[in-house]
Amino acid sequence: MIKKNPYAQKKIIKGNIVTILDSIIEKRGLKLITPHSRAVKKGEIHELIATEEKEAGPGKIVNNVAYVCFFEVEEGGVIVIGDEVYIGGKFIGKIAGFDDTHMPNHQNTILYTPKKKTGVELKINLNEEISIKFIKK
Repeated sequence: MIKKNPYAQKKIIKGNIVTILDSIIEKRGLKLITPHSRAVKKGEIHELIATEEKEAGPGKIVNNVAYVCFFEVEEGGVIVIGDEVYIGGKFIGKIAGFDDTHMPNHQNTILYTPKKKTGVELKINLNEEISIKFIKK
């Protein structure tokens, strides 16, 4: 078992918002997979879902969620638990985990934020840039 974070450096993943979501579900039951990272390829479309559940993480179940957006990956790479998510340059939250419910169509990427908000509540726009930035622990 790996005892320390194996990621020394990685590039920023960039993309663009293709769909803005506006829904909150209190009992979603998302089963986060145990891997701490996921590779994403240029051109793929993935979903971003927010939760304020502090215990959200690999192997956990997340219920209280807000649907934020779908984004198209413009510059692929590896998303890691703890990476920071920015939309239009504004900090949105940190990656908490991944759910494979809709794979291979798209990955549900779950982020932790102290106050969950939908894409509409966040006032994000179509084609706005999303950046997922590495934070070395």
